[in-house]
Amino acid sequence: MVNLPKITVILCTHNRARTLATALESIAAQTIPESIGWEIVVVDNNSSDETHQVVEDFQRRYPTRFRYLFEKQQGISHARNAGIREARGEVLAFIDDDETAAPGWLQNLTANLHDGECSGAGGRILSQWNCDRPKWLSDQSAFTMAPLAVFDLGTKDGPLTESPFGANMAFRKEVFEACGGFRTDLGRIGKGMLSGEDSEFGRRVIAAGRRLRYESSAVTYHPVEEFRVRRKYFLEWWFNKGRSDVREFGRQPKKSSFLGTPLRSFRGLLAESLRWMFVFEPSQRFICKLKVWACAGQISEHFHQSLEGENKKAERSAS
Repeated sequence: MVNLPKITVILCTHNRARTLATALESIAAQTIPESIGWEIVVVDNNSSDETHQVVEDFQRRYPTRFRYLFEKQQGISHARNAGIREARGEVLAFIDDDETAAPGWLQNLTANLHDGECSGAGGRILSQWNCDRPKWLSDQSAFTMAPLAVFDLGTKDGPLTESPFGANMAFRKEVFEACGGFRTDLGRIGKGMLSGEDSEFGRRVIAAGRRLRYESSAVTYHPVEEFRVRRKYFLEWWFNKGRSDVREFGRQPKKSSFLGTPLRSFRGLLAESLRWMFVFEPSQRFICKLKVWACAGQISEHFHQSLEGENKKAERSAS
């Protein structure tokens, strides 16, 4: 009789064969007590590169550790939900395909989840700089750290009252059975930059009265490549974050709106635009600009949803 693993690591990947092997090496090197069985499920989200061959190599080297799963439906949420369905462990840990995990990451992240007292945990995500930091990029603001996937609440463990990031989090499998999976209208799809599927799920779990823990010693390293420290990347990230927020929290009542968009969204856009115009310190000026783009993303999504609703209404009237 084969003992089922207690932990399943779920890593979803799309066309990142170049970084995937490094990520898998760091996971394979994890040290876990022998009494706790564990597995790694790699979810190939419709890749067209050498992803399958990379995973096959690890399966040959670690035949009882790695499993390969192909998920054709594009999108990180579809891939994670497929991994959850396939997982055999009681505790499910998540990590990204371009990260590396510190040696004690998995043990430290999951240690307090086995008895069921806590439903989930989040660890520290630190930047691994592979290029120079530009002067316009502040390291003191969530507006510039979030697009780099930094999650660092310090070195003190304890209760976690905010959602962890998907690049370093774990939940008991029964939480997904009780609270549902990741929303498929949120999160990246191909080259699209929608986000928020992990934060939305974490907030849903907290709202259900579940306890989460912050594990500072569960560390992963997220690479910062040159393409990530271009202004265009940050602006696109925050524009799509604005869109994602509207999808998560829903549209506001129609009163006090214009073109399906709450007037307060336009007021926010105007206020942030004025701040952007009159702040001159480079890093703070760029943060103001990011806020403008986030407001613009919210307005864009409000308008899109309003137009979509009107089209559906017209279709029903014509039928």
